[in-house]
Amino acid sequence: MKSYPIYLFDFDYTLANSEKGILKCFHITFQKLGMPDAADDTIRHTIGLPMEEAVSKITGLQKPADIERFIEAYRVEADRYMTEGTHFFPEALPTLRALKEQGAKIAIVSNKTGSRVRERFLRDGAAGLVECFIGSEDVTRPKPHPEGIEKALAALGGAKSDALYIGDSETDAQTAKSAGVAFAAVTTGTTTAEALKAYPHVAILPSIEKILPSADIS
Repeated sequence: MKSYPIYLFDFDYTLANSEKGILKCFHITFQKLGMPDAADDTIRHTIGLPMEEAVSKITGLQKPADIERFIEAYRVEADRYMTEGTHFFPEALPTLRALKEQGAKIAIVSNKTGSRVRERFLRDGAAGLVECFIGSEDVTRPKPHPEGIEKALAALGGAKSDALYIGDSETDAQTAKSAGVAFAAVTTGTTTAEALKAYPHVAILPSIEKILPSADIS
C-alpha cells in the first residue's frame, strides 16, 4: 500500500478485541436491572456503534431516558472490567510502531469512551504512539458523522488528502466517506469483506499490518 502522512484508526475490532469486556458489562447490567439477557452474538454485532444505538438494538429500549438509565448502569461495570477485558491484536502495536518509524502521525477516532482507549495504551506502555485520541466524550455527533475525523485532523494539522482511516465496520466506512478521507477496511471484526466492498475503499485487508508498505514488522 502507499504511505500516508496521517493514519487514523478505529479501536474496537480494528486495533483491539474488547468483546470480553463488553459482553461481561452487558450481561452484568442486564442482571442488575432485572432485564432479560441478550445473546453474545447480538451484542457483538453492535460493537463500534454509538452507545445509545447499540443499547437500543440490544435491549429494544426506545425512550431516551430508559436508554440513558441502562448506559449509566453499564458505565459502572465498564469502569471495573472494560480495560482488563480489552487486548490489542498481536500485530497492532508493532504496526503502529512501524508507522511512527516512517514519520507518520497517528490518531484514534472511536465511538468508544476515549479515556478507556487511552488507559489500554497506557497500560501497554504505548501511549506515545498516538498523538491524538478522539472518543465519544470528545464529539457531539458520533461516527458515522465526520466530526471525530475532522477534530483529529485539526489536532494533527493535516489535510483530508493526507489521511487514511482504518476500520472494521460499515460505520467506519460511512465515516470515512462522509469525512472525505481514504478508507482501508480490516476484516477482524464482525463485518464481512463483501459488506465493506459496498463503500469507497483503497483496500480490504485481513489484518492491520497489511496497511504497511512491507508486511515485515518484526
